[in-house]
Amino acid sequence: MALLNKINEVVVVEGYHDLAKLKEIDQNLDIIITNGSEISQETLQELKTLNKTRGLVLFLDPDYQGERIRRIINEFVGPTKHAFVKKKDAINKSKTKVGIEHVEKSLLIKSLESFYATGSPTYQINTTELRELGLLGKPYSKQLRKKVCETLGIGLSNGKTLIKKLNMFNITLEQVKTIIGGE
Repeated sequence: MALLNKINEVVVVEGYHDLAKLKEIDQNLDIIITNGSEISQETLQELKTLNKTRGLVLFLDPDYQGERIRRIINEFVGPTKHAFVKKKDAINKSKTKVGIEHVEKSLLIKSLESFYATGSPTYQINTTELRELGLLGKPYSKQLRKKVCETLGIGLSNGKTLIKKLNMFNITLEQVKTIIGGE
């Protein structure tokens, strides 16, 4: 079932179970695994080469290690594309593990068809703007950031990381205001 034929980039996942799950959806996807958080220099170099020639879509687990690997890869290889799933959709039936391999196929397809590209932002959202919206420095800021991150599908973030992600994915202040219900 070749539903994802519009993806020309190489999809990067953490492990073999993730690869197997994506291959069930589309045998033609080119996928490379990082071997989890133990990503080697050789793998990073290979990803850098692939990013220059084909481009990458980072599709990593919605947990601390997935975000850590995403950051390591992006810092090493440069701008990439990113696909996300919500953590609540990636928890196994016994609620003991989080991973791409536990996500329903329809949600995987949706996530891979709506990824974010990184690059130079046209406008930089700043700390003051997020503070004014209540995303920083308020007792309810964490819950509000969670709402924004989950709505955008960009992985949960603290304040500093949220600013970085919003700018990296070229998400506008207006989009953020719409999500939180502000003007």
